[in-house]
Amino acid sequence: MAVEKDRDSNQTIEKEKDSNYLITYTRHLERRLRNLESTKSKLERELLSSQRDLTNLRQELDRLRQPPLISATVTDNLPDNRAIVKSSSGPSFVVNIARKVDSKKLKVNDRVALNQRTFSIMEALPSIVDPFVQVMEISEKPTEYSYEDIGGLEEQLQEVRETVELPLLRPELFEKVGINPPKGILLFGSPGTGKTLVAKAVANATNATFIRIIGSELVQKFIGEGARMVRELFEMARNKTPAIIFIDELDAIGSKRLQVATSGDREVQRTLMQLLSELDGFNNRGDVRIIGATNRPDILDPALLRPGRFDRLIEFPPPNEEARIKIFEIHTKSMNLDKKAKNFKNYISSTEGATGAEINAIVMEAGMFAIRRESDIISFADFQKAITKVIKGSKKSHARFELYA
Repeated sequence: MAVEKDRDSNQTIEKEKDSNYLITYTRHLERRLRNLESTKSKLERELLSSQRDLTNLRQELDRLRQPPLISATVTDNLPDNRAIVKSSSGPSFVVNIARKVDSKKLKVNDRVALNQRTFSIMEALPSIVDPFVQVMEISEKPTEYSYEDIGGLEEQLQEVRETVELPLLRPELFEKVGINPPKGILLFGSPGTGKTLVAKAVANATNATFIRIIGSELVQKFIGEGARMVRELFEMARNKTPAIIFIDELDAIGSKRLQVATSGDREVQRTLMQLLSELDGFNNRGDVRIIGATNRPDILDPALLRPGRFDRLIEFPPPNEEARIKIFEIHTKSMNLDKKAKNFKNYISSTEGATGAEINAIVMEAGMFAIRRESDIISFADFQKAITKVIKGSKKSHARFELYA
């Protein structure tokens, strides 16, 4: 009996060992299975990534195998999905338009890309605008200037607003009357009378695209560059209508054409002729208004001044007595003045003939005199000293320049 019990006990122990071994081996197999599944998932992800890279490489290879494209300009649209284009190399071609290109959107003077082999139009290209022309657009309006900051130019402001703002804001008034709105205005007068200031106020008041350029910026070194910039300037304005183009110092390119001229003068004259063509040519300007400004209207070319290009010539004279008082009030509204200094009528006789810029300089110099004597209040004596310094100093400078001249 004892021997049988020992045999049964040994068998039970061996069964337990076998069971533990099976459990351990099963767990080992489960761990290997999980590792294999993880490895499989990793390999599947790598396979997908490799397939995407292979697809991208094949697409890039297909693009590299495509023939290069030639830039051209559309000169005419034809039926049957065809067009006449002028290639960049010179000749013109009658070409087909690819199916992926909407032929209805192609217009004359649009830039397109041609297949080098078949010369078919493969895609439409964006218009070229010189980066120098693009930066002429004022993206941030000069908010520090408004019509309320301009004194003594009520008649001039009325004419500017009638010419620039009214056609853009209320075009139906001109349609009812049956006239076309003025296309452009020329502001002329002595330096410092407020021409550029009015242009800044217009830029602040209107929601139109405001493009500012100085006439000397259109004078370029190479032949044809100035005329090209003028074309691109007006093209950009037409694409961003309503727009206002402000040409400051117009006399830099608008002076009278002479029979005897140097090569540089002839290039300036080419730029002027391109400007004349854009101002009153065959191409419709649309809602594009022109504002010109100059200190020397006497040297401008007569073709530039005729109606149809600049319909209104607005003179900016030196401010009269009432205007000078208002200009003093505008420039001193944030300054600390004593009671006597606030009576601006005391400065009328001594500022006869002074421009708005000179009055601004007088106000600034009066503040500097107050700072010099370490005072936070500007006195009447400070203004007297400032008037003497600015007005007499300006006269001495003019006399000195005339002497050297």
